[in-house]
Amino acid sequence: MLSKSKIKYLNSLKMGKYRTLHKRFFAEGNINVRDFIRNGLKPVELFATQRWIERNKQEQSVIKVEEVSLDDLKKITALKNPSEVYALFDMPQLPGLEMKDDDLILVLDNIKDPGNLGTIIRSADWFGLKNIVCSLRTVEVYNPKVVQASMGSLARVNVYYLDLASWFSKLNPSTNIYGAVLDGENPDGLRGEKNGVLIIGSEAKGISREIMEYVKKPISIRKSPASGAESLNASIATAILLYAFST
Repeated sequence: MLSKSKIKYLNSLKMGKYRTLHKRFFAEGNINVRDFIRNGLKPVELFATQRWIERNKQEQSVIKVEEVSLDDLKKITALKNPSEVYALFDMPQLPGLEMKDDDLILVLDNIKDPGNLGTIIRSADWFGLKNIVCSLRTVEVYNPKVVQASMGSLARVNVYYLDLASWFSKLNPSTNIYGAVLDGENPDGLRGEKNGVLIIGSEAKGISREIMEYVKKPISIRKSPASGAESLNASIATAILLYAFST
């Protein structure tokens, strides 16, 4: 049984200021928890039901699991319906960000929706990207909704928060910088392009004016002539463009 003080502490981590204060975050669900553990992140604490414990003997060989009831998990979950496992992690120390010759780095300019960020991380993982650079006003990566939407991919993708203008100003001048806009070039010719930066703007306003100054190659996803839609969801647009870059 979880103590009242433990429940209070774990619930505080649903708020960003306490995650920052304690430098900890939590993950829920078998896929999320498993992927963090298998990618070298050891839980500070892990709470699970008896059924989960019985079905996941392999994970218990490297971590200590505290058995709790589903009612206990209901008191700390950020989900509508609790999963059978909840893990608390220290925020990992990220390696220094380097731009290699064969790297495609995804840059997110003020993405606000947690679900979009989580889905974008998942897409980046699918297409083999290792690094995402976010503006300082992009939603926090350890927001529970981001962690959940990433479906374990956050364990494999490094997400950095930087002053974008400062970062762009220090890039090699020969770096290809692509920006997703409404009136750019068709991205079909990008297949196999490995080196460069792809910028995705905010859901409401697109790429900010300040960052647009660094875009060298504006690109757009062509819509059907029969379409009445004004724009694509940011996470869907990202997935389509990453596919355009893939081999």
